[in-house]
Amino acid sequence: MEQRLVFDPELLRRYDVSGPRYTSYPTAPQFHEGFDARTYARVAQENSAADPHAPLSLYVHVPFCDTVCFYCACNKVITGNYRRAEAYLEALEREIALQAELFGTARPVRQLHFGGGTPTYLSDADLARVMQTLARYFWLDTGPEREFSIEIDPRAVGPDTLAHLARLGFNRISLGVQDVNPDVQRAVNRIQPFAVTEQAVREARANGFVSTNVDLIYGLPLQTVATYTETLERVLELRPERLAIYNYAHLPEMFKTQRQIREADLPAPAEKLAILEATIERLTAAGYVYIGMDHFALPDDELAVAQRAGTLQRNFQGYSTRAEYDLVALGPTAIGRVGNSYSQNLREVEAWQARLEAGRLPVFRGLELTADDQLRRDVIRELMCHSRIDFAAIEARHGIDFHATFEDALERLGQMQADGLLDIDAQALQVQPRGRLLLRNIAMAFDAYLPREERPRYSRVV
Repeated sequence: MEQRLVFDPELLRRYDVSGPRYTSYPTAPQFHEGFDARTYARVAQENSAADPHAPLSLYVHVPFCDTVCFYCACNKVITGNYRRAEAYLEALEREIALQAELFGTARPVRQLHFGGGTPTYLSDADLARVMQTLARYFWLDTGPEREFSIEIDPRAVGPDTLAHLARLGFNRISLGVQDVNPDVQRAVNRIQPFAVTEQAVREARANGFVSTNVDLIYGLPLQTVATYTETLERVLELRPERLAIYNYAHLPEMFKTQRQIREADLPAPAEKLAILEATIERLTAAGYVYIGMDHFALPDDELAVAQRAGTLQRNFQGYSTRAEYDLVALGPTAIGRVGNSYSQNLREVEAWQARLEAGRLPVFRGLELTADDQLRRDVIRELMCHSRIDFAAIEARHGIDFHATFEDALERLGQMQADGLLDIDAQALQVQPRGRLLLRNIAMAFDAYLPREERPRYSRVV
C-alpha cells in the first residue's frame, strides 16, 4: 500500500474542481423517495435473515448545539431550550425500538458512534438513558473489540463527563477544535481556549479512552500559514492518534450561518494551498501517515494498520476498519447502509418526531444498488482506501472484464496518467504519491452518475 504523499501545488490548482467525497456510492443526490420505510424494512429483514449473527454498527445523530459556529454545514438545531432535547429523546427511544424489531438481539453491536450537532449537549443522565435504551433493544458488545465513539465539544465537558462516558462504554472520542488562534475563533464564533481542549484529552486518556481524534479546519477567516502552523504545534503537543484536517467550503448560498463570515477575511486561494502544504509537511515530519482525503493517523493506529493490510474501508463516518457492518441510522437526517441499500431519515426534527409518534420509521428516501452500482462502489472504495485497483480482484468479485467495462473511464484518466498522478498497466491502476491528494478526481472517472449532475452541489477537492 502506497502511503507516501507528494505535494504539487501546480497540479492541485489545475485539478481543484467540485466533486463528491464518496462516503457512499452512489452518492446522496441519487437517493429517491421511492425508497421508503416499507422498502427499508424489507431490506433489513431480508439481510438479517441471510446472516442473523452478523455484527452491527449504530449511528446516533444528536442535532442540538448551544451556540452556532459560523462555518458549520452540519444538520443541527441551535437552542438553549432543553425541553426540545426531551422531546427528541422520547422519539429516539421509539425509533430504537422500531429498528430493533428488524434486526433482533442476536447481532452484536460492535461499532457505535454518536455524532451531531453536539452529543454532549445531552446531560449525563440523558446520555445514560440513551445507552440504556440501546442496551435494552440491541446486544451492545462489552468486549475489547468494540469501537464505541462519541464526538464531544470540550467546552461542554464537566468534571465527571469523560469518566461518565467511559462508564457508559465509550472508548474513543473525537474533539472539535478547528483552530486555536483567538482571532480565528472569534471570527467563526467558537471561543475555545486551548487549555480546555488539553484538559479534555488528558481526562479521556486517564479514563481509558484508547483513541482520540482531533478535527481541524483550514481555510477559515484570518488564517495564515503562520497562525495555522502554530495551531498544529499546539495540537501536536497532545499527540492525538488521529487528525482530520478539513477544507472549509464557503457556501453561504446553501448555509445561512456562513453568511456571518466576511469573505474578505478568508485566506486567498494561494494562501489556503500554502496552509495545506505546511500542514502536510508538519504532520509527516511528526510521524503521521496520510490515510486519505482529510485524515492522518499515527502508524500504529488501527486505520494505518488496516490500510497497509488492505482491509481499510469507507462509510458515512469516514474511514473505518468495519465498514462491512450494516450501519443502522438513528436520529434526524441520519444515513444508514443495510445490505446493498442506503437510507436517510427525515431531516427536520419535528417531522422526524411526528413520523415516530405515528409509529412509523422516519426513513424518507434511499436507494437499492444495482449490480453496476455495486461494481462501481467497489472500484471507488478501492481507490479511496488503498490508492490502487487490482483489476483481477475486481473481475473475480463481479464477473466482468475490467478493461472492457471501464474503457471510457480509463480513457478519461489518460491526462492524469500523463501528469504523473497515477499509473495504469495490464494488472492494476496505482495512484502515485503526487496523486493521493486528488483521489476524488480519480474516482470521478468511474462515477456513472456524475456526467448528468450539476457539480456546484459538491465541495471543491482542495
